[in-house]
Amino acid sequence: MNRSRSAGSQDLTDEVDARERAQFMLRMRARGIQDLTLLRALERAPRALFMPQRYQDVAARDIALPIGGGQTAPPPSIVAAMIEALDVKRSHSVFEIGAGTGYATALLSQMAGEVLAVERRRSLALEASARLEAFGVVSAGVAWADGLTPSREIGAFDRIIIHAVVDAPPEAVGALMSADGILVAVSVDEGGEQRIVGWSRGEEGAFVARDHGPARAFMPLAPGLTRGV
Repeated sequence: MNRSRSAGSQDLTDEVDARERAQFMLRMRARGIQDLTLLRALERAPRALFMPQRYQDVAARDIALPIGGGQTAPPPSIVAAMIEALDVKRSHSVFEIGAGTGYATALLSQMAGEVLAVERRRSLALEASARLEAFGVVSAGVAWADGLTPSREIGAFDRIIIHAVVDAPPEAVGALMSADGILVAVSVDEGGEQRIVGWSRGEEGAFVARDHGPARAFMPLAPGLTRGV
């Protein structure tokens, strides 16, 4: 009797999980996400696996969630929109600044050939690395490092994503972008609204910006390292 009741409870839990995943994917499509590779990555990497334990029951919702250290994980539709703006291909290398929980890193690892992510908060970097390892990611890693002072020795990247607000591509970061690369971050428009912006190089090497829609819940890009939570 107890085994039967337990099996029935597990079946109900699985049914609820499947329904939530289906609803999550419908919301991503409704938000305008069209890249099929990205949609498959979203389906394979449940957000709950990359959120703090206490928020896993609401992780499938399209909401921002606190992740510690005064930081917030943006709504998944915004994360997906930023990744879609990158136009990532399997042949690309990606530099990610602000790995947070590792959620975007897990998505990018399924789309690009190589992903190097950095996180300035040591506790978040360690937690993200553990989550990615548990998820089975082998083509991406998270380093505890300051994204504003990257080493030129790491080479050039086809795509760069910054999970923060910037006025323009930081000079040291922009120097890492390949000639035909794309850098995506969040900027604030004249009305004070956050926007997803993609920068590429123009004919004379100057950055050309392209708007990719609204964003929210992002903080300005901060310098330096921190060991605490």
